[in-house]
Amino acid sequence: MSLTLRPRVPQRAKISALGTWTPPRLLTNADLEKMVDTSDEWITSRVGIKERHIVEPGMATSHMAVEAARRCLAERGIDPSEVEVVIVGTVTPDMLFPATACLVQDRLGAKGAWGFDLSAACSGFVYALQMGCKLIESGAQKKVLVIGADTMSSIIDYTDRATCVLFGDGAGAVLLEPAADGEYGMIDFHHEIDGSGACALFMPGGGSLHPPSHETIDKKMHYVHQDGQAVYKFAVRKMVEAAETVLTRNGVTSADLGCFIAHQANRRIITGTADRLGLPDDKVIINIDRFGNTTCGTIPLAMETARQEGHLKKGDLILIASVGAGFTVGAALMRWEI
Repeated sequence: MSLTLRPRVPQRAKISALGTWTPPRLLTNADLEKMVDTSDEWITSRVGIKERHIVEPGMATSHMAVEAARRCLAERGIDPSEVEVVIVGTVTPDMLFPATACLVQDRLGAKGAWGFDLSAACSGFVYALQMGCKLIESGAQKKVLVIGADTMSSIIDYTDRATCVLFGDGAGAVLLEPAADGEYGMIDFHHEIDGSGACALFMPGGGSLHPPSHETIDKKMHYVHQDGQAVYKFAVRKMVEAAETVLTRNGVTSADLGCFIAHQANRRIITGTADRLGLPDDKVIINIDRFGNTTCGTIPLAMETARQEGHLKKGDLILIASVGAGFTVGAALMRWEI
């Protein structure tokens, strides 16, 4: 299959290593049955989740991000001091400032690196991936560490059965480097935002509009609030549209793909998107049953699942898609070069 590539950049970027980490503590559906009015059957049938990983008290997003980054760099066999940029996609930073990327850089020992956080909710990893790729393509950097990590348990109301069953904690990291001759690496991206859907999935408290106060705490404004039906309808429609955009633009069909890695928010959203794209089940990566929705962590965690299950081989053409709060939309097409 010959790709119809968009105008060639001076230097292509590729993923050269992958590392993931989830906390060992599990929160199962059976555990949630004891906490709220729900059931394993309801959770499994509606969203496809059986269990999710939850951090221990005192662990934050930066801690998970560092663990994932260490595994990523160990796979590549390089010292953290070689990393030039650290980009952390997250909606649960350790604190509003400094950026979690600063904390990761220090704990990792990435001396000399610069970096920043990127907030695009569940599309954060895909957005950060493009930012990192553009730094490589421009020739400005040679080694960019892109991390997706979220401690969703820190902003979940475990008395709200509509949201507490959905989310887990986890992190994943990839190293971006220049592609070698004959390698495609990252091929194309497509992104959108639609702010009209901002109140369908948001955390109203804690920012400059509603700074922390007794009132915001009493009203539970520091937790995730979601209109599930609105999110579901938007997610299926826009993931399909974004995916079709990058496929069509590059002369690719679903038959050419090695696998499809979607943001793991809801099993029905993933399968609904795959069905509309004409993708068979064996090309669709689903691990939401084991991790839940880890927001910025889902796609790198799903990459690792794909690799472990033999669905991610060197030279495979990979499609990624996501939709997140905002609303944010992202899709990417790449050749897997590891």
